[in-house]
Amino acid sequence: MDGKSGNHVSARSSTLTAQHSSFPVYAVLGLSLLGISFAAPLVRLSAAHPVSIAAWRLAFSLLLVSVPLIATRGWRQWRLLGAREIALACGAGVLLALHFWSWNTSVGMTSVATAVVLVNLQPVILGVFSAAWLKEAPSNRQWAGIGLAMIGALVVVSPDFGGHMGLDNRALIGDLLAFVGAVTAAFYYLSGRRLRQTIDLWPYVALVYGACLVTLLLIAGVLRVPLTPQPPREIAIFVALAIGPMMLGHTGMNWALKYLPAYVVNLTTLGEPIGATVLAAVLPGIREVPPTITVVGGLIVLSGIAVALPRGRGGSGETGT
Repeated sequence: MDGKSGNHVSARSSTLTAQHSSFPVYAVLGLSLLGISFAAPLVRLSAAHPVSIAAWRLAFSLLLVSVPLIATRGWRQWRLLGAREIALACGAGVLLALHFWSWNTSVGMTSVATAVVLVNLQPVILGVFSAAWLKEAPSNRQWAGIGLAMIGALVVVSPDFGGHMGLDNRALIGDLLAFVGAVTAAFYYLSGRRLRQTIDLWPYVALVYGACLVTLLLIAGVLRVPLTPQPPREIAIFVALAIGPMMLGHTGMNWALKYLPAYVVNLTTLGEPIGATVLAAVLPGIREVPPTITVVGGLIVLSGIAVALPRGRGGSGETGT
């Protein structure tokens, strides 16, 4: 995207934000937070393979998305997209698939609290890579916040170093996969921020979720993951993942990307460690209370992210967009 087109998108985004009341936008983001908070506990409750969980989740989500897509005839907007936009949407779907695969796997290998804290390093990652992709270099204050968040992440994973190496190696791999989930999610939101300026919600998520499902089916084929049959309990979990984390969570945030910068939308994820940890502690079948060091490290991560968040008009860096 050249400078003129970038300025045009920014100006159009500012106009849309000004025209759209902030209350419904933040109300939707509140519901999105509620939705994504159920993701880790539901994944932990499932006995299915992580790829199978993700594939079923996307399949049910696409069924739900198809209703408003057909009702609004939103599919007609696909004909207006160029090859670059279609490639970007498909790329976002691939990133989302890799996010689900890596993060679902991490939830089964490390604690729920650790997985959600590490995956929510997304705002820090957005700050780092926006310098290269969006030409918005972090300020000194933001670099300090990024450093603080990384220290917090090290505190969170510190119990996984030392001790019984067999268990610790598994937890460390889970930690790494959660971080991979953060990286892929960050780029997924950056892609969505660009595309949502030119395409409505339902045709956008149908493209992205469709590409995501195809990618997950390919991964399942390569890894020889059985997708069927699934018992009724698993189907119920998959439907819940589609309704809560996917439709309320991801789809709600994708809707907000048209009116708010990606980093503002991504702020919604900052509440997930709290919501998911509380749910994991109280839900029957999990009852997982995080150790004190995980809570301390999580607070350091959130503090670093708060420091690193861009300030100024338009939400990009100190000088705005």
